[in-house]
Amino acid sequence: MKGYFILFFCIASLSVQVCTAQVKGSVRSKPLNEAALAQIQIAEDTLAVLARGVLVAELAENRMYACHQLIPALVKALKTPNSFHYKFPRLENISIQYPEDSTMRIFSWQLKISEAEYRYFGAIQWNQTDLKLVPLVDRSDQIQEPVNAILTTNNWFGVVYYGMRSFKSTDQKTSYLLFGYDGYTMNERRKIIDILTFKDDIPSFGAPIFKFNKGITQHRVIYQYGADASIRVNYDEAEKMVVCDHLISLQSVKPGQANVMVPEGSYEGFKYEKGYWKYVEEVFPSNSPENQRAFTTKPAKEVNKKSSKDQ
Repeated sequence: MKGYFILFFCIASLSVQVCTAQVKGSVRSKPLNEAALAQIQIAEDTLAVLARGVLVAELAENRMYACHQLIPALVKALKTPNSFHYKFPRLENISIQYPEDSTMRIFSWQLKISEAEYRYFGAIQWNQTDLKLVPLVDRSDQIQEPVNAILTTNNWFGVVYYGMRSFKSTDQKTSYLLFGYDGYTMNERRKIIDILTFKDDIPSFGAPIFKFNKGITQHRVIYQYGADASIRVNYDEAEKMVVCDHLISLQSVKPGQANVMVPEGSYEGFKYEKGYWKYVEEVFPSNSPENQRAFTTKPAKEVNKKSSKDQ
């Protein structure tokens, strides 16, 4: 057990050190030349092996060791000039999310410590010729009142991001909706709708712009549900809003079952109006054809795959 804590401390320490691995630069990146492309593809060979080890290694110690090796290897690969344009197609279990304006991208992945514990790792890379990279340090278990907290890169609500959507705030600055998945515990999962903003290139997570009934606001929205369920939480292009499964307690429909939340069959959501993502209690009438429409989705077990459109 002592080795477990030492190894985990090394991983956490290294992730903090990545924050200093930045090279000042403001020149927007260009496509990679042949030499740079060959260099980063060679690096990806190693990254693909390590990333797979993080996901599928049988022993927790081996998964942690692979994660420990993955972080510096990824930073080294990203130091390749103009690396922003390389999409790492072989890193299937590392999510890489881009906003519409491609000003930056977010890497995120999951490390399973045990059946009841997960840790998350990530980084934001700016679209520049020289590397500008800031790590995301998972402090989920230390965050008080997470639905109402302003968070930083060193105090991050760790998730695997599976979606990103830009929007204009009331001051006309670009903000971003983030959609993330958290393995959470053995019996429950979580999906998070968060807000990412930048001030002088400094990232901040959360903003009091999710408005519910009676004027109540939150900085982020967290859906917690049973591990055997699959729910939808994402922006829907057709409806021009965030669409989410409405959840109810499993005990209310199956007495004697675990007290966890499950999808009920209808949809709620959030629509952007006058600077707020306003809660919509019923997106479609329960008997409407739209209520049965199949939203793009993938099962929770595929959350680590970069190609996932939704969860």
